[in-house]
Amino acid sequence: MNSSLKPVGILGTGKYVPEKVLTNSELEQMVDTNDEWIVTRTGIRERRIASAEQASSDLAYEASKIALKNAGITPEEIDLIIVATVTPDMAFPSTACILQDKLGAKKSAAFDLSAACSGFIYSLANAANFIATGTYKYALVVGAECLSKITDYTDRNTCILFGDGAGAVVLGTVPEGRGFKSFELGADGAGGPLLNVAAGGSRCPASPQSLEGKQHFIFMAGSEVFKFAVRIMGSAAEEALRKAGIDKSEVDLLVPHQANIRIIQSALQKLNLSEDKCMINLHKYGNVSAGSIPIALAEAAESGRVKEGDCLVLVGFGGGLTWGASVLVW
Repeated sequence: MNSSLKPVGILGTGKYVPEKVLTNSELEQMVDTNDEWIVTRTGIRERRIASAEQASSDLAYEASKIALKNAGITPEEIDLIIVATVTPDMAFPSTACILQDKLGAKKSAAFDLSAACSGFIYSLANAANFIATGTYKYALVVGAECLSKITDYTDRNTCILFGDGAGAVVLGTVPEGRGFKSFELGADGAGGPLLNVAAGGSRCPASPQSLEGKQHFIFMAGSEVFKFAVRIMGSAAEEALRKAGIDKSEVDLLVPHQANIRIIQSALQKLNLSEDKCMINLHKYGNVSAGSIPIALAEAAESGRVKEGDCLVLVGFGGGLTWGASVLVW
């Protein structure tokens, strides 16, 4: 990043996942699948499911309270709230505005960002630049999803993958030598039809026909998305490292989007990293889209996997198609 800008880093992390657990054995009773097949193909054993009363802002609120406490920052000090989500509470107001009200962060600007599973990295880049230029002092960045609300539990190809949860971080200035060193963001809109929710927007408003056609649920061309992910995860991380001027051998921890264990393993191979240098928790939560990386990051911080001075690489891919990576010195 430009040396004239203020160094920006993460001051506190937090996560929240709903209480309800949906296991592979329970899915066996719902669709034609089995635990061995799911674990072998994805690495997922269970996922968390929001209650009927919970929306993305509720999950975001719980994660944000923890992040703010860990950062030693009050809601009144927050200047900016960005919520990365593809499952907002509603079309508008934004989930970020709803969260702002829940927290009592009265002076903060607030908006949602939609980049699917890459949304958290996109949001970090936005918030970091606001702080680096001196526009704002503190920002709250949240990845929050209730993917169970848009998952078709009669589709065995997708219902095994997704779960609910939220992760949050507080950003602010940090000492020289610490903080974000680079961001790599990208998109390929031509791949949009490979992973989407077709109905509910201005192109295809809700109608009896869209409901009957299950167009309000996640559609994914699995094999094509898998090929894209295997290619882009490693290359995006490599490009972020190149921009930061940091060698692969200096990476202490990879925090990837938690979509599929085989995709994560391919990224590790590309970066010449062993699995002990990777934060993996998809066996517990499945794919939580924009929530995956911040939940994994919060767990890494909670469990002592990260210490001051460590070099972290955050990387994800998602619908759009989009991708994002960042290099961060803790």
